[in-house]
Formats: sequence, structure tokens, C-alpha cells
Amino acid sequence: MFEYMTVQEAAKLWEISERRIQKLCEENRIDGVVRLSRVWLIPRNAEKPFDGRRKENRKST
Repeated sequence: MFEYMTVQEAAKLWEISERRIQKLCEENRIDGVVRLSRVWLIPRNAEKPFDGRRKENRKST
């Protein structure tokens, strides 16, 4: 059985805003995310995606 966390829990854990978590979910950048009606469920073992908006966080190609 899978264990999930809410957007609010992920925001605290990853130290980013709830709105940013919602955008990451919408963009399908978090593996295993599930949407039930208006609620996003994020797997507890999901890793924080890289933030490509910041130069120091971009993956080198």
C-alpha cells in the first residue's frame, strides 16, 4: 500500500510554497503524484524536483 502526503506536508518538508508544489504537480514533475478531485496526493518517498528556474540548480547538459 502506498503512503501519500498532502501539498501542505510536502511544502513544509521541501521548504517551498504550497503553490509551487501545486504547479510541480500540474506539470507532472513529481513521480507518482495522484489527483483526487481538487486534492493532490504526493508519495511520501517522492524526491523534491530540481528547480530549473535558478541557474545554480539547473542540470548540466
